[in-house]
Amino acid sequence: MRRIAILNQKGGVGKTTTTVNLAAALANEGHKTLVLDLDPQAHATLHLGLQPGRSGPSLYDVLAQGLPIAKARHKVAPNLYVCGSHIDLAAAEVELINTVGREMILRDQLEADEESFDYVLMDCSPSLGILSINALCAAREVIIPLQAHFLALQGLSKLLETIQLVSRRVNRDLKVAGVVLCLYESGTRLGNEVIEDLQQYFNGPRKVNAPWADARLFKTRIRRNIRLAESPSFGQSIFQYSPTSRGAEDYASLAAELQWRDPAPIWMADDDVVATTTAAVAATVPAEMPPAKVKAKPTPEVTPEPPAVIASPPVKSGLPAIIPAPHFGLHANSHAIRTDISNN
Repeated sequence: MRRIAILNQKGGVGKTTTTVNLAAALANEGHKTLVLDLDPQAHATLHLGLQPGRSGPSLYDVLAQGLPIAKARHKVAPNLYVCGSHIDLAAAEVELINTVGREMILRDQLEADEESFDYVLMDCSPSLGILSINALCAAREVIIPLQAHFLALQGLSKLLETIQLVSRRVNRDLKVAGVVLCLYESGTRLGNEVIEDLQQYFNGPRKVNAPWADARLFKTRIRRNIRLAESPSFGQSIFQYSPTSRGAEDYASLAAELQWRDPAPIWMADDDVVATTTAAVAATVPAEMPPAKVKAKPTPEVTPEPPAVIASPPVKSGLPAIIPAPHFGLHANSHAIRTDISNN
């Protein structure tokens, strides 16, 4: 059994979309897969067609009331199961504050479950509270969804510190499997520069004993796709809603990479694609036009007047100092240029 936490404390980077559709891709290949919705917003629960509070017990009952996980599990598709969430899960952090070993509750529940699964994927909340710590203690691998923006990079370092702390003190088996880029737009220079920074980091030297020592930047990019945004409103994964869309192609490719197979052909030459795209986008920036040459008009001769006598001392005049632009740690003169992107 592979237990994988899909985690990033920054919101809106594609955690729930990745959890649900990666699980659906694995289930389509015949792997028995369980989704654990650890986010009180219950978006993964809704995404898979369940109604929070109306579909029976949730993970709140498992964590706070000690209910066996089998009684909160629902089958939503062939080989695909989910333990739903509820807004009450937000109160679990307060209720468990005085509970001894509260970080281990989910791990103990999974080990006590008699049902065997090939994959367990945990959709974590956008925070580093007790729910996310439970996921990190129960998981053996972490996948970090990331958007190719500067602020997302800033949060990545803090997240790696938290994973290292949990690995050192509680779960020594915890490793970072890799980073997957979501909401990817190939037509932005900023996005490609962030990708280059990530590639340099993951290709460079790392601490041997760090949880991310063997982490990789997945070659598959989850492209921005309107079908992925529409499918939750129908309570379906992308493979049920639009199996021929780019979103389905990307998550099938990611599932293949997770099992150490080659990604889809579009992502095979990824390093060359990023370098070529960056150069192409840079080439579209128009060069500054040289100033037009205008023939100067002749200046009429003027008889100079004698300088006036000033009794008071001269006053110095000057321009205010130019404030330099802030440095964001990316390449010089970087800016984003968006191009038309297909929504199919």
